[in-house]
Order: sequence, then C-alpha cells, then structure tokens
Amino acid sequence: MKLLTTATDWPRGYDRVVLVLAAMLLLVPAVGVPSELLLQDTLKSALVAFGTLGAALLLCWQNLRTAQTLRWHPLLWLPLLLLAWALGSMAWSHTYLAAVEAVRWFVFALLLWLGLQVLQRSNLSMLANGIHWGAVVAALWAALQFWTDLRLFPQAAMPGATFSNRNFLAEYLVCALPFSVWLVAQSQGTGQVVLRVFTLAFTLLALLMTGTRSALLALLALTPVLLLVLYLFRAQFVWPGWSRAQKALALAVFALTLLGLGSVPIGNAQLRNENPGRTTLERSLWRVQLIAAQQEYAAAGSVGTRFAMWQANARLVQAHPWTGVGAGAWEVQIPRYQAEGMTLEEDYYAHNEPLQLVAEYGLVGWLFLLALVAYLLQAAWRTWQLRGGAHEAEAPGRALALASLLALTIVGLAGFPWHLAATGALFAICLSLLAASDRVLTADTAAPWISRVSAWRVPAWGWRLASLLLLVGLLLAAWILHQAWASESRLVRAAQLALSISASGRADDPSWDAHKAEMLQLVREGIAIHPHYRKITPMVADELVRWGDWRNAIWIWESVDVSRPYIVVLMTNLGRAYVQAGDQARARSYLERAQALQPRAVEVRSLQVTLLRQTGQEAQAHDIARASLAQGIYDYELLSQAYQLGVRRQDWPLAIEALTLRVRGWPATAVEGWLRLAQIHDSPQVQDPARALQAYRAALQALPEDQRENLRRQIPLPYRNRL
Repeated sequence: MKLLTTATDWPRGYDRVVLVLAAMLLLVPAVGVPSELLLQDTLKSALVAFGTLGAALLLCWQNLRTAQTLRWHPLLWLPLLLLAWALGSMAWSHTYLAAVEAVRWFVFALLLWLGLQVLQRSNLSMLANGIHWGAVVAALWAALQFWTDLRLFPQAAMPGATFSNRNFLAEYLVCALPFSVWLVAQSQGTGQVVLRVFTLAFTLLALLMTGTRSALLALLALTPVLLLVLYLFRAQFVWPGWSRAQKALALAVFALTLLGLGSVPIGNAQLRNENPGRTTLERSLWRVQLIAAQQEYAAAGSVGTRFAMWQANARLVQAHPWTGVGAGAWEVQIPRYQAEGMTLEEDYYAHNEPLQLVAEYGLVGWLFLLALVAYLLQAAWRTWQLRGGAHEAEAPGRALALASLLALTIVGLAGFPWHLAATGALFAICLSLLAASDRVLTADTAAPWISRVSAWRVPAWGWRLASLLLLVGLLLAAWILHQAWASESRLVRAAQLALSISASGRADDPSWDAHKAEMLQLVREGIAIHPHYRKITPMVADELVRWGDWRNAIWIWESVDVSRPYIVVLMTNLGRAYVQAGDQARARSYLERAQALQPRAVEVRSLQVTLLRQTGQEAQAHDIARASLAQGIYDYELLSQAYQLGVRRQDWPLAIEALTLRVRGWPATAVEGWLRLAQIHDSPQVQDPARALQAYRAALQALPEDQRENLRRQIPLPYRNRL
C-alpha cells in the first residue's frame, strides 16, 4: 500500500517552512479579537501577511546555507497580472483601494510561490493538520456561542466564532472540510481514528449551526466528490486497512456526534428568535428549505438583495467592459448603477467573486478567470488519469485541493471569500498544492504549458536581496497593522460614545460635554489616519444630527463623501445640513449631484422641497410634493412637508392625503395625525363632520385605554357626545 504520509525529517529543511505555514493556517481561524476596537478580518489579514512573509524569509535563509533550485509555475502569472493591474489602477482609479488590492494579490502570489517551493507529499499531513485544527477551534467557538451564548468575540451575525459573521465562518469550514476528510482517511490506530472522526463531525456540526445556505449547498456538492475520491484512490489511503471494528467505530462516532450533539437545544436567545429550528439539525434544515421560499427572492430578501447587486454589477460591466472601474473600486462606483430610487449601497462587495473581478479588472479579470478555469479543468482531468499509474500517489493531494476549490467556487458565487483572509489563504494554498504536484509530474512526463514547472538556480546575493526585501515587508506589515489598529480603535470608540449618548435620551445634558469632545477628537484622529473608512465614520455623524449638531456632522460626512462621491444619501444628508446652516448654494450643489444620480429617490425629492421652501419657491415645492405623493415617492419628512404646504396653500386634499399616509406608515404618530385630520375635516374650508368624527374615534383607539379619557376631554363637545 502506497501512503501519502511517508517518512520525513521535518522540522529540518523545507519542512520548517511548511510548519510555519501550518501554524499560520491554524491561528488564522482559531484566534480572534475580544473587542470591537480591531476588526476580526484585520487581525486575520495581519496573521496571513506575517505568516507568509515570515515563511518566505525562513526559506531565503535556508537557501543561503544550502543553494536550492527556485521553481516557477505559469499559475503564478495570474495573481501577478492582477497585482500589476491594481498598481496601475492607483494612477486612475481609487488610489487607496487599489493599493489594498495590490497588497492582497502580492501576499496571495507569495503564498502560492512558497507552496510551490516547499510542499510535497511528505509534509502534506503537517499542512492538513494546521488547517484541520484551526477549523476545529473555530467550530468550538461557534458551538459555545450556539449552545451557551458565549460573548467573547463581537458578533455581526451569530454564531460567527472568531469571524464575527456566521457566513464567513461557514465559508471557511466548508473549504477546510476536504483536509479534515483526508486526515481521517489517513488515520492509524483506533485512538487517532476516533479523535479525527469526532473532530470532523464536530466541525461539520458547526457548519450546520451557521445555516449559511451557500455553504450547505457546497457541502452537498462536496459529499459525493469526496466519497468518490476516497473510493477511487483507496490504495493511497490508510482507511481500507482498518479493521471491521475500527470502521464500525468510525461510523458510530460520526453518526452519534452529528445526531447526538445536533439534537442539543439552542442556548442562545438571539438565535432561538431567528427561526423555528430549536436544534442544529432543525435550524440547518429550515435554512435549506428557505431557498425555495418566495420571500427570499423579494427585494428585501437575501437572494433578492443579491440579485439587485448582480443586476447593478451587470450595468457597471456594460459601462466599463474593457478596463473595469479599477481594482477595489467596485464599492465606490456601484451606487451609480443601482436600481432607481436606491440611495445607499446594498453592500460593499458584489457577493459574487467572478462578477466583481470582471467589474473591477475588465479584460484582465476575464483573462484571469478563463486561465484559472482552464488550468483547474486540466488539473482535474490530469488527476483522473493518474489512477493506476506511476504517480497515483499524487492524486489524493490534488483531489483534496480541487475539492476545496470547488467549495470555494460555490460559496464565492454568493459571497466574497476571496477578499477574506482565511479563505483567501486557503485559495492560494490549494493552488500551490496543485502547482507543487505539477512539479513532481513534470519531472517524468510531458506536461501542457499551463502546468509546466521550470527551475533555475539563484545566486547567494539573490537570496540576500530577497531576505532584505522581506524584512522590509515585515516592518511595513507591522506599521500597517499599527495604523489599522490606531484608526479602527479610535473610530469604533467614537461610535460607541455617540451611541451611548443617544441611548441616554439626554444628549443635551452638560454632563455629556466632555464625552462629546472626546468623541470628536477620536473621529478627527481616526479620519486623519484612515480617511477612507466607509462603514463606521458616518455612524458618528448620524448620531450628531439626532442631537442637532449639524456643524460637526458636516465635516464628518464630507470626509466620507470625498472618498465615496456617489452615495446619494450622503449628498442629501449634506444638503440638509447646509440648509440648516443657511448655506443655500452648497445645499443646492449637493442636491444637483444627487439629482444627477437618483432623481426619483425620496431623499432627493425631500431635500428639493425643503430647499425650494427655504428660498421662497413655495408654489414649485407644492407641485413637487403633490407629484411625489401621486407617484408613491415619499417618506416621513416629505409627508410632513406636504401637509404643511397643503395647509399653507389651502390645498386640503393634499394635506389630508399626506396625514393619512403618515398615520398608516408611521403608527407612532397616529394620535397626532388623527387629531389634525379631524381638525381639517371640521374646518370651515372642508366641513366634513362625518370624517372628523371618524378621525377623533381613530385617535382614541390609537391610545391605551387608561389614556383615552384625557384625550376625550380635549375633543370639541359636539363630537365628544357622539363618540
């Protein structure tokens, strides 16, 4: 029996480098930040960067002592092509976001190159163990959040373990699953079989806990593929040599773990309220059934939201078919192509990696995708042909890499795993496994050019230069991490202070003055370090407006507007702020920018009416308000203005319609709205006593029973007696 786990002398030689990579792949999913002051993926990105640069530096030092051959694979040109385009995008697109993309593809290419140099069958077990145990620790965090409501790591969507979002966790777990299956199939001894089978089932259980549908679909696709690999290449695995008792024990442990722990009730109140499922198995089944639910495809549903983003992406690609909008600039440009009436981005990623790549990189993105697909199809066919051949021992490692890439492709059609540190690292590692295997296959057989590995010797000075550059890279990575922490921690603390002040209900209390000053100072410092932070910075300005501090809200919103110049809601917010400040010229400039993008958006109409009223053009404001209501374009503010215009211009049908719509859409204002409607119907200009009586009656019914008598005494006597 040929085994993939042959004798090795690690941690000497290149196996030391693999050990560093395995440790990195263990830590990335296992470690998280127990506070909101640093984003989870910022930490994970730093771990990947430090791990990759450190492993590369170790490789260079090894080669300084013993000269080794440097290998090159055509696959390396793909991330380097995207890296070059990202660097070029810095000159004509969004400089900062393009630079981020360049760094991302540099780390990806370096990790792929490292794997090509050092990975082989003898150290695959080491690498797989790192991936597997990282997934197990992440699964443990998720299970504790699911069963005990663990609050160690901040969560956007539980149970997200150290990823903060359950979708990110699920995408990673399903991509790591083939490595866990490989380890199970290579288990030797009953103790190892039981441990690995249990941890595999436990990881699978955590995946089911998330209920992420794209990951569950990927799991359904992976299952037959992995079973086929285990059967076709069974001569290369240990599992056929297990005794009957070991095989029965493995099946029993797997089934009991899934069924037993899968039937433990949810201990997290938030998750219990999300859906009818009360256990892991019920929850995952309910989530899968939602795929066929009609409401999921509505505009507000999860699938419907993605369809809307993909349609906007199609319009963007149609407008920029050759060059794209520039690396990383999707989130900047997508508001220009959203559906009519949209004033805010649906998300900052397209939730479809191929679509976003083409939108940002144009023809370069198409070339990357076509070349990658061509290579993977060729690699799959080549793996299939290895059955029974001299190099069949290479097949299982290649198959598990292809299986992981299959899962990554499926989840990448509804998410953005290429942009996340953990799954992005797995992407590079899987490609490097295939490339390293091509190195072995190319040595003995002719290979197509897309799989042909070349080699040449690098002189000692070359490795010294590379070591120096990598040391500089490590220092630069440390500086970037420090800057990220400094910016994120300040902005998050400022947002927390702003929300705390608003939650107090006493924002005007002088006792908050010192906290407000601290909050504004934190925002200034955070923006000075990182002026392109889209997500958190505007939250502070939104809270400032609640307190009536339009002046400080303006400069915070404007800092975001400079970086993201096509967000209509930011333009209308700034327009409203300048209306409050009495600067009509600036308010009009923001209105005109917003109208150019979304002329029918309700926020734009509302700002237009406000500005017209302030400049004395009440007749035009009246006409626009009336037309907006007729078109079904309104919000609370526009309805309030329409009511006021109706009263001032004695357009009673408009005033009545505006109040009626406001009462129906905003029940919290029902009592006030019904009373005003009653007064209009009772006025000499309208004289509709029957409807006035109905409005008074509706106002009473909108109040709790114990408050109705006070209101009844305020109603005119002729109507009070008839109630």
